Amino acid sequence: MRHDLLADTFCIIKNTEEIGRHVCVTPASSLIEGVLKVMQRHKYIGNYELIEDGKGGKFKVHLLGRINDCGVSKPRFSIGKRDVTKWEKKFLPADNIGILILTTSKGVMDQREAVKKNTGGKLLGYVY
Repeated sequence: MRHDLLADTFCIIKNTEEIGRHVCVTPASSLIEGVLKVMQRHKYIGNYELIEDGKGGKFKVHLLGRINDCGVSKPRFSIGKRDVTKWEKKFLPADNIGILILTTSKGVMDQREAVKKNTGGKLLGYVY
C-alpha cells in the first residue's frame, strides 16, 4: 500500500537514473502528471505515456540521464511570492541550477513561472 505517490515517483526516477537505465514505470495521478510536465519542460526527462491497467494506471517515463538528485518536500511548505529565494537556497545546490516544483491555484509549475505569474503555493519537491 502506497501512502505518498509523489515520493515514490521521485524515488523510482532517481534510482533508475543512478543505475543507468533509460525507462522507468511510475504510479499515475493528475498531480504526478503535472510534475512530469514541468520536468519535461525543463528537459530533465523525455517523453512519458500513460499505461492503462485496472488499478489507476502507470506512467512509462523515458529518462535522459540529466537528474543528479530529486525529492519531495515534507511537510509541503507554503511558499509566498517573496519567499522563493529563501527556499531555492535551502533545496537547490547553486543559483540557477535546478528547479523547485510548486502546486498553486494556477496549476503545477516551477518557481520561476510562479514568480512571473505573481503567485505562491505549496512546495512539492525539487530537481537538479
